[in-house]
Order: sequence, then C-alpha cells, then structure tokens
Amino acid sequence: MFDSNLPLLSASLAIVLALVHLFARNMRSLSTIPRSRWLSFSSGVSVAYVFIHILPDLGEAQETIRQTLDKTSVNQSLLFLEHHIYLMALLGISAFYGLERAVVVSRQRNEESGKGDIPDIGIFWLHIGSFAVYNALIGYLLFHREEPGILSLLFFAIALGLHFVVNDYGLRENHKHTYDKTGRWVLAAAIIIGAAIGYGTKIHEAAIALLFAFLAGGIILNVLKEELPEDRESRFGAFALGAGIYAVLLLTA
Repeated sequence: MFDSNLPLLSASLAIVLALVHLFARNMRSLSTIPRSRWLSFSSGVSVAYVFIHILPDLGEAQETIRQTLDKTSVNQSLLFLEHHIYLMALLGISAFYGLERAVVVSRQRNEESGKGDIPDIGIFWLHIGSFAVYNALIGYLLFHREEPGILSLLFFAIALGLHFVVNDYGLRENHKHTYDKTGRWVLAAAIIIGAAIGYGTKIHEAAIALLFAFLAGGIILNVLKEELPEDRESRFGAFALGAGIYAVLLLTA
C-alpha cells in the first residue's frame, strides 16, 4: 500500500544526504592514521547493504530486463543483457577503478613536477562529474526502489549516508581545497537534482535496473579502495562490526 508520507520523507532524506557532503569535513577525527573507526564502520555498513540488499535485488532487476526485451523488438546484440546484468556491476567497478587510477597518476605527475599533490583540473571535473551522476542516481532511488516502504527507505538512506562519509573523505584527500571549495557543493546539488527527477518522473524500470547494477559495482569499489591500502591502517574490527550489525538488521527487519 502506498504511504502518502513517503515522498515527504524521501525529500527530507535527500536534504540530509546532501548535508553529509557539506558538513563531513567538520568531522576532524576522520583524518587520522590509524584510520578512524567510524570510517571503517561506515565502510562495513555500506558493504553489508550491497551484499545483503542490492545484489539480491539485481536478480529482480535482471528479470525486469528480460521481460522488457521480450515485449520489445531489439537488436540481437542487446540480448546478452537478459542474462548478464552483473556485467553492469562489473562495469561500475571498472569505471570507478579507472577514475581512481587517473586521479592517482595525475597527482603523482603534478607532485613530481612541483605543481603540488593534487590532480589536474580536468581530472578533478571528470572525477567529480562521475560522482555527481552517482549521487543523482542515489537521489532518484530515494523515490524509486525495488522494495517499497518506510523501513526499506530508511535502511537505504542510512547505508548511503555512511557511504557518503567514506566517499567524502577520499575525495577530499585527493582534491584538497578544490573539493571543499567546489566539489562538495556539486555533489550535494546532484543528490537534490536526482531526487527532484525522482519526484517528478519515473524512468523505465529496465534503465533503472542497469543503473542500479552500475551503482552496486561503484559502491563496492569505492569502499574497498578506501579500506584496503596498507597506508590506511584500517580498522578491521570496526569494519566487521559495521558489516555484521547492518547485515543482521537487514536480514531480520
């Protein structure tokens, strides 16, 4: 049954998620070595949400695409999507890995040439633009998810809010003052724009299924790239605690 309060709650959560990007920099305790337990805990929650909630939803998304292809006349070359929606998740991982490598290489090149430990401005905009699309999709999904209901919405928002804290930390580390001056505002605005699109329109379910898979891959890569490097001195206990607690909540709710 449709809950008339859901659109208002979704809009409110979009604002809250946007505020995460705007004010996460005030959490100074995150910028420590060894890694802040809160960052590792947040990463664990994000990964639990992907594996317990998003990846199973990809099975339903795959069925949505199969039904869409059955009802429409499409080029045979597209039929592989009927059985391989997980390729979109792989594409998400690959795309964000490629972006991360481009940022790292640009930072290293600029540091060696005496321009400072930041990437080129073109790489900055490519990186932020990609995350803006990523955030806009999340904003849209606040209004259109595979599983309806207030509880599902809250689980989604909490997991992605903590995920944004992790993303924000990584982006600030890469882009320094440029991120604080411009990037965080772009990402905050992208969430609101995505939510506005979600409130006003509904994109075809097959298209959302593909974007949803891409998002799952992106979340996995963005979490693991923050947790795995040795110089992070990440907190495995906090990561495991976050993953365990959220997995139990998702499985028992």
